[in-house]
Amino acid sequence: MAHLALRGGNPVRTTPFPVWPVWDDGEIEGLAAVVRSGKWGSTVGSLTRKFERDFSAYQGAAHGVCVNSGTAALRISLFAAGIGPGDQVLVPAYTFFASASAIVEAGAVPVFVDIDPGTYTIDPRLAEAACTTATAAVMPVHFAGRPADMDALAALARARGLKIIEDAAQAWGSAWRGAGAGTFGAAGCFSFQASKNINAGEGGIIVTNDEDVARLARSYSNCGRREGGQWYEHFNIGGNYRMTEFQSAVLLAQFGRYEAQRKIREENLRYLNGRLAGLPGILATESDPRVTAHSAHLVIIRYSGEEFAGKPKAAFVKALQAEGIPAAPGYADPLYRQPAFLETAFGPQGRSVPWPVDYRSFHCPATERACREEAVWLPQNVLLGARADMDDIVEAIGKVRRYAGEME
Repeated sequence: MAHLALRGGNPVRTTPFPVWPVWDDGEIEGLAAVVRSGKWGSTVGSLTRKFERDFSAYQGAAHGVCVNSGTAALRISLFAAGIGPGDQVLVPAYTFFASASAIVEAGAVPVFVDIDPGTYTIDPRLAEAACTTATAAVMPVHFAGRPADMDALAALARARGLKIIEDAAQAWGSAWRGAGAGTFGAAGCFSFQASKNINAGEGGIIVTNDEDVARLARSYSNCGRREGGQWYEHFNIGGNYRMTEFQSAVLLAQFGRYEAQRKIREENLRYLNGRLAGLPGILATESDPRVTAHSAHLVIIRYSGEEFAGKPKAAFVKALQAEGIPAAPGYADPLYRQPAFLETAFGPQGRSVPWPVDYRSFHCPATERACREEAVWLPQNVLLGARADMDDIVEAIGKVRRYAGEME
C-alpha cells in the first residue's frame, strides 16, 4: 500500500494556505477616490508622492522615486549613479533575470559572482576576487528578503571605489544592523509586482540618501524633465517610467498593514527554520544576528537527495506538492546560462553583439548546486498562516523522507 499522496496515499494537507494578495475595502475605496478625483497620473495627483515619502522613511532613506517596475528602478539607478558603457557591475548568478538585464540596458557589463551557499546572497570574498580595473559597481541582491553581508560589501566598495546599487526587490522592511535595506549605497531598488509582499500588480521604487541620485532618477523616470522646469523642457534622455495614482492608492492600503504582516512572516520563518534544522537532508539558510529584520519573501529549503533515497530535487518538489505544500524548484539555471547571455543577444531584434565577457566561461558551483540539486522554495503567503501550518510543512517533508522510495 502506497503512503505518499502522489502514489494514492492521503495527503498531509487538504486545506489551502492563506491566499495572496490580501486586500480589503481600503484598496477599493482608494481606487474609487482616484477615479472620482480625475487625477489619475502621478504628475497631477498626490498619492504617489505620499507613498514615496512614507516608504522611503520606512526604509530609512531621505528620498524615494516611484517607477513602474523594479526592473526600471534598477536601470534608472545605475544611470543616476553614473554607471554606463564600459563599466563592469558585479552581480550574483542566483537571482532574477532583471538584476542582470538592467545592467545591460544601462550599457554596462554584468559580471556574475557565486553566492555564499549558506545565505544564497553574493559571496563578498568572491566579489573582491572578481574585481578588475573596469569594475565600477556591485549589485547585492537581498534574496528572499535576507540582506546580503553589507559589512563586507561596504568595505569592498570603499576599498575599490565602487558604487553600491542594492537589488532589494524582495526586502521591504528588511534591515542589516538596524539599517534598512536599500540605504547602504547610491540607491536601493524595490518591486511591487504581483507576487511581492507589498504589491500593486506592478510597480517599483528607488530609495536613496543621495540628493543628486534622487534628482537624476526623477528626471530619467519622467522623460528627462527637471523639477521646476517647463513641461516640454527635457534635460536628460529619459523615458516615461512613472507610476499611476491607481497603483499608489493600492500600495498605500497594502503598506498600511505591511509591518504587522512582516512580523508574522518573520516569526513563522524563524519557527519553521528551527523545525527544519532537525530534519536529515534538509537545511535552512544560515541565521546571522546582523540581520535585524527580515521580509521573509520566500522560504528556502536546501535539499539533499542523499537522505531521500537518492531522488532528485524535482521528485521531492512533486511529492511535496502532492502532500498539499506549494513547493517550487526555483531557478533552473544560473543567469550566465540564460540564452540571452550565452549568445550576447543584446542588439536590436536579439542580434548578438561583440562583448568583453564570454559568459560561457563562467562557473559558479554554489549557484549551479542551488539551481539543479538543492534549492526548493515556498512562497511568502504560507508564512501568513498559523504555527500549525508550519507544522504541516515539517510533517509533509518528514513523510516524504520516510517513504522516499515511492518518489518518482
